[in-house]
Amino acid sequence: MAAALSRALKLPGKKGSELGDYDPLTQADSDESEEDDLVLNYPRNGHAGKSERLNEALDNEEEDEEEEDEWTERISGKSRRDRGELKNGQFRNHRDSGMEKNGEERGGARTSEGSGLGVHGTEGEKEKRMRMKNLVRSAFFLVPLVCAAMIVLLCVFLVPCQRGELEKKLQWEKALGEKVGLTPPALALWDVDGDSVEDVLLAVTESTNETHTTQKSRNYSAVAVSAVSGQVLWRKVMPESVMYIQCGLWNSTQPSNVCLLIGKSILTAVISTSGKRLWTVTLKNIVSQAVLLPDIEGDSVPDLLVATLPADESMDLSLTMISGQTGALLGHPVPFNLTGQGKLIGPLLHETQQGAFYILFGLGNIQAISLQDIYFRAFGDMAIPQPLRKKDTVWEGLNKTGFSIIRIHRGSESVEFLLPLVADWRIDRNSLDTASNLNSTRSDWVLVYGASTLSVVRQRDLRKEWAFSLAPIHSQPALGYFNNDGILDIFVQHSANGTMQAKIINGASGSVLWAADFVCPRLVLETSAISTSTGQSAFLFWASDPIRTQRNATRTTTAPGVSAARPLIRKLFLLHPAYPTVLLELSNTTDTAVTSAVSYQEHLKDATYITVSSRPTPDSEPSAQIVKSTSLRAAVSRGQIVRLMENGKTENAVKPGAFELNTFFKRLYFKRQ
Repeated sequence: MAAALSRALKLPGKKGSELGDYDPLTQADSDESEEDDLVLNYPRNGHAGKSERLNEALDNEEEDEEEEDEWTERISGKSRRDRGELKNGQFRNHRDSGMEKNGEERGGARTSEGSGLGVHGTEGEKEKRMRMKNLVRSAFFLVPLVCAAMIVLLCVFLVPCQRGELEKKLQWEKALGEKVGLTPPALALWDVDGDSVEDVLLAVTESTNETHTTQKSRNYSAVAVSAVSGQVLWRKVMPESVMYIQCGLWNSTQPSNVCLLIGKSILTAVISTSGKRLWTVTLKNIVSQAVLLPDIEGDSVPDLLVATLPADESMDLSLTMISGQTGALLGHPVPFNLTGQGKLIGPLLHETQQGAFYILFGLGNIQAISLQDIYFRAFGDMAIPQPLRKKDTVWEGLNKTGFSIIRIHRGSESVEFLLPLVADWRIDRNSLDTASNLNSTRSDWVLVYGASTLSVVRQRDLRKEWAFSLAPIHSQPALGYFNNDGILDIFVQHSANGTMQAKIINGASGSVLWAADFVCPRLVLETSAISTSTGQSAFLFWASDPIRTQRNATRTTTAPGVSAARPLIRKLFLLHPAYPTVLLELSNTTDTAVTSAVSYQEHLKDATYITVSSRPTPDSEPSAQIVKSTSLRAAVSRGQIVRLMENGKTENAVKPGAFELNTFFKRLYFKRQ
């Protein structure tokens, strides 16, 4: 309050520096009311006496306050003198800076009036430089952004266009030769022209009219057809019909792989890219495809084994080893007296968990013999190669005959099919590639015997995992993942009384997972299981219309006899486990499909379905052999939805809508397992 009164009265004894002092004790008094201002201004009206008495009272009051302040400053460790000097210095600095600022403003105004052009010029140059920097920075930011946007647009528009064009090229149809007999022609898939797409290799038979005789003769050949365009890449003329085509044999003397063309008495190795012959071996009555063996000769090339039967059709089956490098016979053929009867099984190569190699074969039954014993019988007392020196103690303990023969299945019921429990097994038609055959030689087996009993045999101890009885099976089962237990399930089909029934058997327990009835398509063609993006398999099979009610089933049993003149329409269906009550009809035809294969297109996430069909021709000519390639993604996109009859458990379930199904199948793509 004293400081406020002194500033108001402008006492001569006070320093000007105290005008800027701040004291919290006097701040409240200075804000009390306007009456204090009237009292302080009173001396100006001429009452000097009262003013002096008032000043003396204020001085005494200031001294008391200074003593209190000194006592307070001792407590806080800071003297009033220091505060006063600091306040005086701050006030002087503030006053001096204000004066200097005023002077600079006055001087600056004069300077700017005299030299305005220079300042404006400098500022203009700075603005230009800043503008150029901003432009450069914007360019560095926008140019990569525009380039990235262009790349994205190219990927969005051009890549689908190229994919669509390639899908169109993968769909073609070509007539190659004629269909002769009931045996399906040999078919194989292999990349011949190096475009990363598996091409088609097919056995072809063509009739020629001889000029000097009235009889027709036939020409035999193996033809390689481009999977992209359907054009013939090369043709190899053969002296006899080709029964098997196998590709993937690696040869150290050739930069490319080798294909085997196997006839009744001739086995020829050709270069896969050109069809040029490498070597030929002549045998008697070849009855099996070639089996890939470990390297017996030590030339870093896998060797081969084939089965032959004598010309007199006795039960002596012979196993013959052949050099994969030169085609020379390795040792002598090893004969076995087969006492069974029925269908020839094998030979197949199996590697046990202990690393021992065995050959599985049989005639209506299955037996195994160590590859070491076969080598010993073929070469005599020669040293056994390192890959053949192991024997499995568990398997050898099951030998009850004493003749090195291990019985895997033997009984009154003849064995119909034996296949390794491996996904995508032989989906590329009997590849001889070592990597492709590695898993199949170490797996369990699916066994079909008695034409109606299905079982899984464990390879570690040759015991049956489970067995399931059903109607007679006429085609080889297909293996795929239907449920999510990670164990392969088995698709089987059988036909009787004009009805075809398809079932999927649980590979873990032998129970039925799915079943449906169809009008019999009157053809025997195995089902294909294809791996999809969902982790499950899609199943491709041929049938006629599905049977929805028992009344329709009764009607269809008499339909073939009543309408024999009407052509039977066969349909290709796709079944996916995500929607088991729905089928997708991919195509329909009146041709009779005799064999098929599936080829994966990794870069397109697609697969092509190759079919070989017989098509009737006029004038009693032999049926034409038609090879057709279909892109599965393109077929799925335009496929028709077919709903199956639901059982009692699912009648009240919510049926999937057309939009949901179309969305699912359009997003579905195919991949190799």
